[in-house]
Amino acid sequence: MIYFDNAATTMLKPPAVAEAVAAAINEFGGAGRGVHEASLASGMAIFNARVAIARLLGAPDPKHVCFALNVTESLNCAIAGLLHAGDHAITTAASHNSVLRPLYAKVDDEGAELSILPVAPDGSVDYDEYAALFKPNTKLVVATHASNLTGDVYDIARMTAIAHEHGALFVLDAAQTAGSVPTDMTALGVDVLCFTGHKSLFGPQGTGGLCLADGVDLPAFKEGGSGTHSYDRRHPDFYPEHLEAGTLNGHGIAGLAAGVAFIESMGVDAIHAHTLALSDRFEAGVKDVPGVRIYGGHGGVDRTGIVALNIGDVDSGAVSDLLNAEYGICTRAGAHCAPLMHQALGTEGPGAVRFSFGYFNTEEEVDEGIRAISEISSEVG
Repeated sequence: MIYFDNAATTMLKPPAVAEAVAAAINEFGGAGRGVHEASLASGMAIFNARVAIARLLGAPDPKHVCFALNVTESLNCAIAGLLHAGDHAITTAASHNSVLRPLYAKVDDEGAELSILPVAPDGSVDYDEYAALFKPNTKLVVATHASNLTGDVYDIARMTAIAHEHGALFVLDAAQTAGSVPTDMTALGVDVLCFTGHKSLFGPQGTGGLCLADGVDLPAFKEGGSGTHSYDRRHPDFYPEHLEAGTLNGHGIAGLAAGVAFIESMGVDAIHAHTLALSDRFEAGVKDVPGVRIYGGHGGVDRTGIVALNIGDVDSGAVSDLLNAEYGICTRAGAHCAPLMHQALGTEGPGAVRFSFGYFNTEEEVDEGIRAISEISSEVG
């Protein structure tokens, strides 16, 4: 099997990730739920993970690295806490449903306002058009760092500067970039960075979280056990417990920390360069294949290891099925939870076949992908 679905989840991970999870399952108690060795071991591992993630993503304070199930839960937490009735928010058509649906819910249920910055057919956005969307009641911008469909990386530093000029906070969806593209939330000016563990951070599924800039505060998204202040009527107001009700996934977070350690040992720049080399090699090999159309990838300030394509008028699902059945190549077809991006690219009907390359893919695997697309094109053309 050749795995080119890393934008959904990285299946191939450093061996240390599985080893850390296995060790944690047999050694960890509940973090903050006792003073015995098993509880303390879990608590220390989670603390160390906060420190490592803060270091990797440029978060100013490890205590403000709060864990969640995934980036979806983190984005829901940020949007629920920062956007209210009568407020105006801005997002882009590159957004994933993890951004769009919580924003739509605020519009539908609470009367918030929403503006959506269009994306051009080449995957780019107009930053002057973005600046023109702000209103006196604009409180929040929520945007993706990189499209999960085309891999285009957007100019977040420029976008945050414009948002702050208008008194708005900026929430970044870093699902596609954390661990694979250099990302420093402080340097970028991001107020809340939401990340997921199971993609390019090489962690297990069920891990993720958010990082808060200095001075940014969120209401508790859920309430319950905290391990401390048990006689208080409401959930603690200090971080990170404020956003972490219930027993954390210590086993998964141990694996996530091992993934982050691997990234730090290799260097994000080196990981990024490798995935870019693979995507460039693949694109160069398929762009002139008869019937192949490639979408985006060069409309941002950078790109991730994604190449999205179609072959003629063939449905993307049919192409992806052929890749799997005849070549053992795993890709993602369909709408990719990015409906507005497909509208912008004109691919609402067929969807698109997404090849997403990761650090553990090889040039030989990419060449097999090129061969497969060439043969499928000759079969269906």
